[in-house]
Amino acid sequence: MKTVDSLIGDILRREGGFVNHPADRGGPTKHGITQRTLSEWLGRTASVEDVKTLEEDTAREIYERNYYRAPRLDTLPERIRPLVFDCSVNHGPRRAVMFVQNVVNEAGFGPVDVDGTLGPQTRRVTENADAEMGPFLVNALVDERKAFYASLIANDPSQAVFERGWMARAEEFRVEVV
Repeated sequence: MKTVDSLIGDILRREGGFVNHPADRGGPTKHGITQRTLSEWLGRTASVEDVKTLEEDTAREIYERNYYRAPRLDTLPERIRPLVFDCSVNHGPRRAVMFVQNVVNEAGFGPVDVDGTLGPQTRRVTENADAEMGPFLVNALVDERKAFYASLIANDPSQAVFERGWMARAEEFRVEVV
């Protein structure tokens, strides 16, 4: 079982250092933390310089509290936690949970409301889906995420610049099924 610290380490590896790509709708980031997220964390408007000087320890704290513990991802089946946590960071916790809800509904384990809330019903049907589907559940979530990326690009072609990286990031979680 991976610890939350090792999961965060994986996310930090994927996110890298300071980035301010002109096509990135999230604006400047460091360790994947956006200027908006840092502003919310600090309780004031964060400057680009605040983002540039963001310490890794602070990023780790933000990730654990806001993107892992608050949405209760630690209550999901262990097999899907790394992927759903990465989705939470990349798309927001609500969207990450919606991915899970969509997949369990499509696989016939629902119905659950696709509301982005990880409540007892979503946890129960996700546990059932994990028990029956095993690694197929992970791969279905990868496919759901890739479809979401494709819809982002279809709705805003300027985002196509990120397609290769996004798809590679999603595929990193695909598991071999024997």
